[in-house]
Amino acid sequence: MRFTEPDEALRRENEELRRQIAEMRGTAKTSPARRWKPTGAAVTAIVLAALALVVIAFFAGYIPYQQKRTLIIDEAQQQERALPRVQVFEVRRAGRNSALELPGNIQAITEAPILARAEGYIRTRLVDLGDKVRAGQPLADIDAPELEDQVKQARAALDQTRASLDQAQANLQQGRADLELARLAAQRWGTLVQQGAVSKHENDQYQMQYQSRTANVQSLEKAVNVQRSNIAAAEANLARLEKMQSYRIVRAPFDGVITLRNVDTGALVNAGNTLLFRIAQTGTLRAYVSVPQASAGFVRPGQTATLTVSNLPGRVFKGTVARSASSLDPASRTMLVELHVPNGDGALMPGMYAQVDLSSTRADAPLVIPGDALVVRSNGSQVAVVGRDGRVQLRKIDVGRDYGDRMEVLGGLDEGEAVIQNPGDIVREGLRVEPVRMAAHDPEPSPATGH
Repeated sequence: MRFTEPDEALRRENEELRRQIAEMRGTAKTSPARRWKPTGAAVTAIVLAALALVVIAFFAGYIPYQQKRTLIIDEAQQQERALPRVQVFEVRRAGRNSALELPGNIQAITEAPILARAEGYIRTRLVDLGDKVRAGQPLADIDAPELEDQVKQARAALDQTRASLDQAQANLQQGRADLELARLAAQRWGTLVQQGAVSKHENDQYQMQYQSRTANVQSLEKAVNVQRSNIAAAEANLARLEKMQSYRIVRAPFDGVITLRNVDTGALVNAGNTLLFRIAQTGTLRAYVSVPQASAGFVRPGQTATLTVSNLPGRVFKGTVARSASSLDPASRTMLVELHVPNGDGALMPGMYAQVDLSSTRADAPLVIPGDALVVRSNGSQVAVVGRDGRVQLRKIDVGRDYGDRMEVLGGLDEGEAVIQNPGDIVREGLRVEPVRMAAHDPEPSPATGH
């Protein structure tokens, strides 16, 4: 069997140990009388040496350990007696500018659908999508032959009614002549009766004829009035049809741009139902913004605003607050605000999405604290205020608008008080601390945004 070099060395060591053990056993057997026995002096020396070693070990290890332990205890006691250091900032008021940036939707100042008022077919379409038009400009021509026939019929009916009026007036003239003749006869017979030349019965006949002629004239006058009324009705019907006939030419109601074209030449249109075009006035646009409840009180009609659009970098458009809803939507707790924005060059288009800056100047700026100074617990929002005696006071505050990194304080704090920045769990009511003043923070909050 072959051994490696380490195995061979180990085997030789084992054999040497066995040989030495065998020699020691042989020596013990051959000379038992030569075994060493310690004397009293040797034992005493050994005990003294052991005691010396113990004393040396005590002074070398235990005493330094005790010194180190005492030092650690003293340092711990000093740390316990030392006041915790906290960073504090001075409460300041926000700037006079109230920053408010919200998304808005741009719409046309005026937009109207153009529907057909006359029934027929589109004879000619005069404008197309995107064309700019003026008020009164023709947009389309409708072919309405049935309407033309109705106009002719109405004119014929008017002529017929006028002829009937002429006939009624002629009858009235004849009736008046008959009445005058009956009056003269009744007057003569009345005179003759008084003279006794004729009988009373004959006189009564002429008197009754006179009364009959009078009633006939009154009837003929009413017939004339009826015919005049018929003429007025016929003229009104003719004017209505002629007005309807004028609607065959579809015209623009105001200056604007054609944003929708829904028909083409030859299309059948129905009065009041068929959408022909949609026109929008884009010289001035309006933007609608939903202002949150916390900022609704700062927006007033006449206030200036600026708009930016993402696809027009570097362009800033100025607008004015025209009106507001003066009420909040109960679903979103926002107030709808309308702004008017001049758009002379047509860069803005209806339907765009814009960012509206409604920054304003406030007469009484509120107090502002960093957001990480707020402590929210079961009894409300609090901040840790450090008094002049160095003790902590947890004070409840009323929080206003939240800007993320800053927030407004409406009540509970005074300007100039020291508030702990980012208080931890060690901060509690009545705790004495060592305040460390921070650099003055910028009280101007970042713009508030709405979503």
